[in-house]
Amino acid sequence: QVNFVESGGGWVQPGGSLRLSCAGTGVSFTIEDMAWYRQAPGKQRELVATVTRAGITKYIDSVKGRFTISRDNTKNTMYLQMNNLRPEDTAAYFCYAERYGSPGYWGQGTQVTVSS
Repeated sequence: QVNFVESGGGWVQPGGSLRLSCAGTGVSFTIEDMAWYRQAPGKQRELVATVTRAGITKYIDSVKGRFTISRDNTKNTMYLQMNNLRPEDTAAYFCYAERYGSPGYWGQGTQVTVSS
């Protein structure tokens, strides 16, 4: 069974940092693009950042310069380094892994809360 599990969320004060991880288990195929999404209470899930298998990255404007997405293909793991966090970054963060020719996989989410 394939699973992707996020970890690293928690509470942090504004200006603080967190590092999220998304680890895949039971993976027997090539993972294509991977992405981090987030969903704040009462809002739609939004794409935060993507990384291709080759390491090409994209970010939404609000996190550029503060967040860094990366992956380790040998470990089927993706990361999101989040610096200078703001209250508006508070959300549940989800990882997504794309599989060629099949539906992708979602993690269960990890909560990030930024407040003083």
